[in-house]
Amino acid sequence: MRIKTAFAAGLLSITPALTGCLVHKHTVLKTHPPDFVLNSTLDNLLAETNARYSKLNSMQLQVEISSSTGGSTQGVVKQSINFTAYIIIGKPENIRVVLLVPLIRSAALDMVSDGRNFKMLIPPKNCAIVGSDVSLPSQKGLYSLRPAVILDSLLIQGRGNEQVVSMTQDSRVVANPHKRKDYIQEPDYDIEFLSQPDGPVAHTLRVLHISRVNLLPYRQDIYNEEGKVATQAIYSNYEKFGDIEFPTKIVIQRPLDELGLTIQVERSKAKFNQELPSDEFQLNIPNGTATQDMDDPVSAKSNPCVAHESPPQH
Repeated sequence: MRIKTAFAAGLLSITPALTGCLVHKHTVLKTHPPDFVLNSTLDNLLAETNARYSKLNSMQLQVEISSSTGGSTQGVVKQSINFTAYIIIGKPENIRVVLLVPLIRSAALDMVSDGRNFKMLIPPKNCAIVGSDVSLPSQKGLYSLRPAVILDSLLIQGRGNEQVVSMTQDSRVVANPHKRKDYIQEPDYDIEFLSQPDGPVAHTLRVLHISRVNLLPYRQDIYNEEGKVATQAIYSNYEKFGDIEFPTKIVIQRPLDELGLTIQVERSKAKFNQELPSDEFQLNIPNGTATQDMDDPVSAKSNPCVAHESPPQH
C-alpha cells in the first residue's frame, strides 16, 4: 500500500513538468464578436427576401467587370483586365450583358437571354454562339458563361411555391474595415431551399447566407442536380437606391467551369424600375457571322469561335 501511495505521489509531482514539455502551442487568428447582432425568425427572413425580390422589376447597371479563368485542372489561373459593361435586367428572366472594348468602347461581347435560350455575339471575332441557356461540362472559362448565371446571382429570389426551407445558424470571420488587424466573428442565418421531397429525399437547390449585423444576404450558393455548387455569389458594399438596397460589389464563382467574375456597380449610373425599350432584349446576328450552336454535340466539343480567331503575329 505504501508503495502505491508513493508511486502516485511521484507521478503527480512530475505531471506539471510533463505537461509543459508535451504541449505545443501555435497562434490562431484572434477574433471578437460584433458590437451588436440582430435577431429574426425564419418567417421574417423569408418575408424580407420575398419583398426585396418583389421590389425589383428592372435594372440598368453600368459596371466594371474583371474575370479569372482556369484552375486546378489547367494548373494556371488567368486574370483579365477590367472591362466596362452594361447589364440590363427585365424580370422575370430577360437579361442583356454588353462588354465594351477598353478605350475604343465598341462592343467586345453582346449576349442576351430569356431564361431558356441565349445568343452571344463577339464582333471582334466575327462569330456568335447560340443555344440553350445551360453550359455543358466540356465548356470551360468564358465559353461556359451564360447570361442566366449573372441573372441568378444579381436577383436573389424568394421561396418558390413547391420549395421546402430550413434554417441553421453559423458564423464567418470578417476583417474590421475601420481597424487594421482586427477580425470579427460575425454570426449569420443560413436558409436552405430544398426541392419538394420525393419520398424521404429532398435536394438542396440553394443556400442563402444572411448576416446578423444587418440582416442582408452576403452569399448565395446555388447547387446543380448532382448536389455540387455550380454558382457562388458573394455580396458586399450595399447602397440605397430609393427604397431598394442593393450590393455594389458582386463576386461570382463558377468552380465547375473554372470561371470567376467580379462585378463593381457604378453607383451614380444605376437605374432601377425604369421602363425598358421593347427591343432591349433582341439581338440580331449580322449576315456573314460564323455561328456555332451549342446544342449541337459536334460544336459543343470544340472551343467556340477559336476557328475564327486571327492567327498570331510573329
